[in-house]
Amino acid sequence: MTVAREPDGLAELLPQWHRLRDEEGGEPLRALLAVIAEQVDRVRDGVAQQYDDWFVESAAEWVLPYLGDLVGYRPLPGYERVLATGLRDGGLPDSSRRRLAEALAPRRDVAATVGNRRRKGTLALLEELSQGVAGWPARAVELSRLVAHQQPVKLYGSGTEAADERRRGRGRLVDVREGAALDTAGGPFGTVARSVDVRRVDSPRRQGGYTPAGVALFVWRLRPYAVTRAPAYCIDRARHLYTFSILGNDTPLVTRPEPEPSAAHIAAADNVPAAIRRRQLHDRLADYYGPGKSFVIRRDGHDTPVPLSDLVVADLSDWRYRPRRGQIAVDPELGRLAFGARAAPRQGVWVDYHYGFGDELGGGEYPRERVTAPDAAFYRVGPGQAFQRIMDAYGAWQHDRRAGRCGPDGIIEITHSGAYQEQLDFDLDPGDRLELRAAEGTRPVIRLLDWYSNRPDALNIRAAEGDCAPGERPRMVLDGLLVTGRGLNVTGPMGSLVLRHCTLVPGWSLEPECAPHSPEEPSLVLDRTTACVEIDRCILGTIQVIGDEVSTDPLPVHLRDSILDATGHDREALSAPDCRHAHAVLYAHRTTVIGEVHTHAVQLAENSIFTGRLHVARRGIGCVRFSYVPPGSRTPRRYRCRPDPAAPGDAARVRPLLRGERYGTPWYGQLAAGCAPEIRRGAEDGAELGAYHDLYQPQREDSLRARLAEYTPAGSDAGIVFVT
Repeated sequence: MTVAREPDGLAELLPQWHRLRDEEGGEPLRALLAVIAEQVDRVRDGVAQQYDDWFVESAAEWVLPYLGDLVGYRPLPGYERVLATGLRDGGLPDSSRRRLAEALAPRRDVAATVGNRRRKGTLALLEELSQGVAGWPARAVELSRLVAHQQPVKLYGSGTEAADERRRGRGRLVDVREGAALDTAGGPFGTVARSVDVRRVDSPRRQGGYTPAGVALFVWRLRPYAVTRAPAYCIDRARHLYTFSILGNDTPLVTRPEPEPSAAHIAAADNVPAAIRRRQLHDRLADYYGPGKSFVIRRDGHDTPVPLSDLVVADLSDWRYRPRRGQIAVDPELGRLAFGARAAPRQGVWVDYHYGFGDELGGGEYPRERVTAPDAAFYRVGPGQAFQRIMDAYGAWQHDRRAGRCGPDGIIEITHSGAYQEQLDFDLDPGDRLELRAAEGTRPVIRLLDWYSNRPDALNIRAAEGDCAPGERPRMVLDGLLVTGRGLNVTGPMGSLVLRHCTLVPGWSLEPECAPHSPEEPSLVLDRTTACVEIDRCILGTIQVIGDEVSTDPLPVHLRDSILDATGHDREALSAPDCRHAHAVLYAHRTTVIGEVHTHAVQLAENSIFTGRLHVARRGIGCVRFSYVPPGSRTPRRYRCRPDPAAPGDAARVRPLLRGERYGTPWYGQLAAGCAPEIRRGAEDGAELGAYHDLYQPQREDSLRARLAEYTPAGSDAGIVFVT
């Protein structure tokens, strides 16, 4: 651990008259002692680190393999590369090295080596390895116990009654009268036996595993994310039909995982983020419904949930099922609600629920890193706060700013996950720095409706026209918001526009099956502005740039760890009107672009996916590296991009296959299982290309397979089965 630096520590030890003489001469002695003190601090840190290196909890990264070697620990695949890239020039940046080292997780793996060997071959250990090594919840199942076989008659009556009962129950064929068992058949919680399958569990083509030696580790890679006290969306007011999602789309509900009671416990359906099935919810409704559980329903502004006795689980496909009087029908597989005649809400419905998604992208209630100016003025919006509307808080900040009661930094913070339906127009003066953000643990929704009949109703950010220094141009930040109904328009001499952890719904809004409502409409319009656009961990639709290509410089557009979705591979994700080249310079880092890009130039694109053609006007500047670019694209120079021009026959094979291309689905933007290895492992550090690069899923999978091979008994057929 590094101690605090004291550059003047040695100078303070000098007698007073030496310091006075040194001050008269310009303090050269103090400067010399500061350099010596820096080296003393380094020596002190080195001595302290030598003591810390004796313990796996505090040892440096390079020491961990040596500590593990003392107990016979074998480093995970790829960890040598992490160390090597930190030693040679031109390796991975420090932040990428740290993320990759955390994904491989050698520290806790080394610490648990001795304990894990004592539990080798147990199912609970395999589940613990999945969580500890890869960070994935899992359930281990002995598939050999689910293989159907004929019972020898001669064994009956040869033992106790309990032994005979176990023999009759093990490996028996399906009973069509057991609906609950049939509902979970073939999955991680299935109990129905099936005939033998000679294919191995880890077969790269089609998995089997139902053999006398089969062991499957069912893994959940989608994470559960919470939505608390959010308004439900009313599909049909006459029939009182609602969806859990405020966007009106179908959202499968997932379980809020409960911690396992002990290390020897085998994971159950309550311990993993599994999708809630109708039959499962019907049989165990009390385990999933209620405060602190998987979902809650409130109505008419009451704090108390709807009574459990009023709920009925039903199939609401096509909305054919009609609940009885006083009942509320719930469909967890579609995320739908239907109220009976006497249970119809009069003042709205509010829900708490959990949904599955791949990573912390877009607006959500997950923790977000943020830096707040120390002298910023706060204006909080929400129930129990000083302001109930966003524009009221903005008006108060504008009044205080012009009256001189606050500085240029203003923060409007929304304190709950409600929906705000108001026209938002932000007019910024030179020097203004405004941030509109969600409070920690909230996901507010901004619904932009049809307020005017003669003009678009977008969220407008306008900078006052006039001559001002580039350093005085206003800055606007949006953080943690979900914007639906319309897009975002930016005009005027802006300094910068920053979008962090935001969702600008592609296609403005969603249909029930997650189809975009207006697929050709842009989510962000940069209309004759000078703003430098920074987009970090966001999901948004088309970016349209309207500018003067003669007298102004191209706008810089930075995309990091984001999904830019034009709702179609042949639609424009970044362009000017009429599919002309946008007057912008693109910087794309670990980004997935669904659609075509027509821009002035690409300064740098790395570890990214472009599903549509990439066409730049200036090829002489910039670079595209470690990315997928479709054939026929016009790009600057490329370095190790896919498909390889030297192998034209691989173009059809080496292309990104996305598991879901519609925003609102749990697997949105993720690579499919059949995607080519050149895409799944084509990044600079061996991770996958695109917005989910930082999950390091290939490395996690390799690490888990290596540990399975080490800790499963000899002769067993163990493999990984990805549930999500």
